[in-house]
Amino acid sequence: APALPPARHLFSDPAEVEALRANLLAWYDRCKRNLPWRALAATEPDADRRGYAVWVSEIMLQQTQVATVIDYYNRWMQKWPTLQALAQASLEEVNELWAGLGYYSRGKRLQEAARKVVSELAGRMPRTAEDLQKLLPGVGRYTAGAIASISYGQATGVVDGNVIRVLCRLRCVGADSSSPSVIDQLWDMANVLVDRSRPGDFNQALMELGATVCVPKAPLCGQCPVKQHCQAWRRKLFGKPPPVPDVEDCGVGDCPLCPPATEPWDSSLGVTNFPRKAAKKPPRAMRTATCVLERRGCHGAPEYLIVQRPSSGLLAGLWEFPSVPLAQDLKEEKERQELADHLQAWMEQPVAAKGLQFIGEVIHIFSHIHQTYVVYSLYLDGDVTLDPALSPSRWVTEEEFHASAVSTAMKKV
Repeated sequence: APALPPARHLFSDPAEVEALRANLLAWYDRCKRNLPWRALAATEPDADRRGYAVWVSEIMLQQTQVATVIDYYNRWMQKWPTLQALAQASLEEVNELWAGLGYYSRGKRLQEAARKVVSELAGRMPRTAEDLQKLLPGVGRYTAGAIASISYGQATGVVDGNVIRVLCRLRCVGADSSSPSVIDQLWDMANVLVDRSRPGDFNQALMELGATVCVPKAPLCGQCPVKQHCQAWRRKLFGKPPPVPDVEDCGVGDCPLCPPATEPWDSSLGVTNFPRKAAKKPPRAMRTATCVLERRGCHGAPEYLIVQRPSSGLLAGLWEFPSVPLAQDLKEEKERQELADHLQAWMEQPVAAKGLQFIGEVIHIFSHIHQTYVVYSLYLDGDVTLDPALSPSRWVTEEEFHASAVSTAMKKV
């Protein structure tokens, strides 16, 4: 049987738990940021509209900073203020509004789930974390807990990146914080801690603490409202635990939450010893040849050809300039020829590789891909017939291009 964590890693003292809740909520009431989804959730009397508002914010905030999300959120809620409005939107409209926010499948799944609520659940949002996760595509354990606690008052915890960091420091959890067993322990802790009378505010307070005070580097421990409950802070102040552990201390080498013996406490890091994660795999390198095809439009303004990506996979359904993946370490002459061959599949006329003008390279970092776009341009004199059996395509002006559902990478191109 796996070793159980000793009491020093857990929140086993009811008096301490109550004090931590009170201190954290008092701080949150004084110091919370004024964010549009918080204001909407606090003032919206209709439970389903409140749940929808929180849901949109939580999906947008996945992997994206608050400052970036605010403008997108406001425009989204103005355009689709209800689930019913979103369910009637087209995927193209969703992609256009989402363009530049990244992780584009989030918007697609949000709309799919909205349609499911309208068509299969009579327009009524599920009310519990269990049902939200089970019934709504794209809603995982964290998002379900956030919606259920903030919108519907369910006393359930949440665990996201900020909460992981706070809990690992509060209880000196030094095992790999991305491992399933440690994540399960952190969920148990969050469910013990959550305030029963104000679960939504408590969960937001815990996340707010991680976002503004208990930050990854240079945390503001002096401003922390729960530092007296933080074992990492105590350890920073008073040094390593005594060589003879007390009854609540870990045993030697068999604690599932302690740092591994090969990575001892580094006194120079202080509380930032925690959390610890397994080393990330480096992103894989990819090269893509991209051609900006230009023609003179009927009103004299330049027009550019964009094509739609497949409906699944990276950047699904977005528009881009005609592109073709390249093998690594190809010489420029071979890259040109590959792109010319690809373009010929689109047009009923040959494309000479030497006619492609090299513009430069654009680097864009996705979460798991280091993408290099090798950019060429080609001016077309006269009309071009495109093969309708291939991906959808259209000619756009520069203004229309920026209003289309195109990725940040293509805007760089």
